[in-house]
This record gives sequence, structure tokens and C-alpha cells, in this order.
Amino acid sequence: MKKTPLLNIALSRLIASLGHGDIVVIGDAGLPVPPGVELIDLALTKGIPDFISTLRIVLSEMQVESHVLAEEILLKQPPALAELNTLTDLGARRLLSHEEFKVLSRKARAVVRTGECQPYCNIALVSGVTF
Repeated sequence: MKKTPLLNIALSRLIASLGHGDIVVIGDAGLPVPPGVELIDLALTKGIPDFISTLRIVLSEMQVESHVLAEEILLKQPPALAELNTLTDLGARRLLSHEEFKVLSRKARAVVRTGECQPYCNIALVSGVTF
């Protein structure tokens, strides 16, 4: 059995297959998944699993070079934003409009759907390298 916190097979497989510059989106329950992009659906019910818990577990295995947020998250200030701002292993931040974020998600290797229902709790993680 694995020693790291991530137990989900599909998510673990995805992270193991990433190359430098690949994108993984972690989204709230309402984020649309573009046609042709893999969906890893973790949502069970409203708030479970939540955005931050999912992000923390992904970060336990994924090397992140940078991340992208929708600028609307800064305007709405959902509670998850304060926790997001405490994470130190996300690399440089880039902001896009929510519409531009949805366009970017078309390039993602996968979208991970959570049960999060706070507005704009979506993040695109750009894979880095460990060397």
C-alpha cells in the first residue's frame, strides 16, 4: 500500500504521468469540464471533498511550477482563498478572467472535480520538475 496520503487511483496515475508544463485543474462542483479532457470526479455531496483538502493532497505528490486562478476569486474572497494564500508550494501565480480560465482548462490533462461550492474555487496547476 502507498505511504503517501493520496489514495485515489486515477489521481495518483495522473500525477505519475505528468511531464513538465502539463496542466491539472482542480475545480469546484460547478466548473464545466471541456469535451475531451479527462474528468476525475471526487464530488460526493456539497462541500465533500472540499477544494483546499483536495489541493493539499495533490500537492503532497505533485511538483508544481506555477498556478493559475480566476481573478474573480480575489473579488469574491471565498474562505478558501485565505487558506490558499498560505500554501508555499504553488510557485508563481497568474491571474486570468474566469472565462479565460475555462479556455485554459481545455489544455488540461485532467479536471479534478470536488464537492466545493464556494465561488471561483478553481486552480490550474502547472507541473514542474524535481531536478
